[in-house]
Amino acid sequence: MNDRKPAVLLIDPVNIGVGYKQAARDMGLAVVSLYTNEPGELNTTWPNHSAGDDVSLFNLEAPELLAALAGLDFEIRAVVPAMESAVHLTDVVAHELGLPGNDLALAWARRNKVAMREHAAAAGIRIPAFRLVKDPSEVLEAAESIGYPVIVKQTMGAGSLGTTLVNDSEAARNYRAVETVDMWGWPVEEWLVEEYVRGREFAVNAFSSDGEHRVLDMWEYRQPDDRDYDFPLWDNVQAVREDRDWARVEAYVEDVLTAFGVHRGPSHTEVKVNADGVYLMETAARLPGGPATDQWSNFTDIRPFHDALECYLGKRPPVMDRPINSRAVFGASAVRNDDAPGTLVAVHGLEQIRNHPGVDKVLVSYQPGDHVPLTTDTKTIPFGAWVSGPDQDAVVRVLAEIRDIVRLEIVPDRAV
Repeated sequence: MNDRKPAVLLIDPVNIGVGYKQAARDMGLAVVSLYTNEPGELNTTWPNHSAGDDVSLFNLEAPELLAALAGLDFEIRAVVPAMESAVHLTDVVAHELGLPGNDLALAWARRNKVAMREHAAAAGIRIPAFRLVKDPSEVLEAAESIGYPVIVKQTMGAGSLGTTLVNDSEAARNYRAVETVDMWGWPVEEWLVEEYVRGREFAVNAFSSDGEHRVLDMWEYRQPDDRDYDFPLWDNVQAVREDRDWARVEAYVEDVLTAFGVHRGPSHTEVKVNADGVYLMETAARLPGGPATDQWSNFTDIRPFHDALECYLGKRPPVMDRPINSRAVFGASAVRNDDAPGTLVAVHGLEQIRNHPGVDKVLVSYQPGDHVPLTTDTKTIPFGAWVSGPDQDAVVRVLAEIRDIVRLEIVPDRAV
């Protein structure tokens, strides 16, 4: 008789992914967590990461992890990728345990951006031209072969950390990898150099069950002007199904998920679309971050963590069939420091925004006296807000009002 307690294995349940812990409790499952972040980064950024764990494990590769799990008084019923860093290891471990997961043969292609490009090309998925480089000195040759402008990004990165727009040969010749570690604190050893694709950019969120896909929503990354960019977050606006590009983006993303062996669970796919068609930026078999999961929980019938956990348990989640019943349209604002690094004096308008109609959540990353770098990735956004409204026009209006009210007062380094 098996008297081991039923449990779920969560890989990297930090930040948004911590929501899986309560979902597991609600479903009568114990929580075994594995953290793969570099220890210093983990303890600095998420000092309370182990809260809610029955067992906490750290920095184990698949063979060591399987051995550790075999020695526990828990029967693992599902393996869950709680962050982008976990998507490859999740499917390796699920396969070894005989648990539901996605296509193991394509697990690396769903994680490494060069493997992702190579598989997409072989599958006939439209992508930007690209090259792999092992050293920053190789960026010039790669960029010259592709044509300018190009984007340089970490092959295992996330959150736009280290992503750089390179406009010409001088910039390529002088390219230096400013970020030498990735979002999780591990050294960067290779980079993707790819064609810069102009067009509208969307983040597409979907769920899959036994190879069937359902697109839940799309968020458009809107910029302040028409200049090329390497960091997409400024204003995010949830698209409506009447959008002129919805149908072709939806069909393209469903083809991508099928081509990449996504059989079950949530996914987050970023694309660009222009007159030539839809281009894959990246796809990830995990829940979206940031505003989507909170806004779904607050304003729709989607239960993101519970529905996702049902998938990993091998069940068909309610989200595949029931109406979404959204009671609002959503958006998000990232107030960036695009001027110069310096010392924060104040975030003006903060209290007014906290009480502003349509603003659901305010995020402040720096306090007066802190040094604020230029905003180049999700870790360096000084101020953010998640909003909702009865329609898209109302959301766009609130986002504009936020920018009228909020002002960062920063004393530039050169003036200190």
